[in-house]
Amino acid sequence: MKIDILSLFPAMFDGVLGESILKKAAEKGAVTYNVTDFRQFSNNKHNSVDDYPYGGGAGMVLKPEPIFRAVQQLTEKTTSKPRVILMCPQGERFTQKKAEELSQEDHLIFICGHYEGYDERIREHLVTDEISIGDFVLTGGELGAMVVTDSVVRLLPEVLGNDESAVKDSFSSGLLEHPHYTRPADYEGMKVPEVLLSGNHARIDDWRMKESLRRTYTRRPDLLEQIELSEEHRKWLKEFKNNIE
Repeated sequence: MKIDILSLFPAMFDGVLGESILKKAAEKGAVTYNVTDFRQFSNNKHNSVDDYPYGGGAGMVLKPEPIFRAVQQLTEKTTSKPRVILMCPQGERFTQKKAEELSQEDHLIFICGHYEGYDERIREHLVTDEISIGDFVLTGGELGAMVVTDSVVRLLPEVLGNDESAVKDSFSSGLLEHPHYTRPADYEGMKVPEVLLSGNHARIDDWRMKESLRRTYTRRPDLLEQIELSEEHRKWLKEFKNNIE
């Protein structure tokens, strides 16, 4: 995968892309990163990329020329059509399903805005996706692009040490992940559930599934409306409800 990021503050990405899983993914050849300061594509002597909004109002708006020119240069030698992603609070809320979808692409281009907003022509004629990481406003799109990049890259083949890790993550199955425990089995009287020490993998799988369902029911019940539940799952849910009541 190739990931291009358009930002006025490219140095913000140095630490994120140069550490941990994102760094290892690049070292393995699973992904290449390129962060471009789109100010260099400005068409004026001051290298400004923003201007006052037509009709008046507060703040400045990103001009279309630098963004269009930057994307054109990044795509002129590509063979596949990239996904051009606008990081924007008005966009589709980012989910694990979206991460899985984007992980199948060959080329992603992130546009990180600043100021009051984007010239609408960028949104209408250039981008393929608008993404928001939540119902709040950030100073710019950089942090959002980092979040999406991390979420997508870890899904690429052989990036994680264990490919099952991504499959069993919270949200991948539609449910929140079950609790985890490690050694020691008894820490100052706080004990690991006995079933996890039993060596009975069938019982352990049932326990994990039940706890995953319990955690989803208590913390994110809205997720249960989006998945198909088995008869046993519904039995467990009824049990949870009765215990809470």
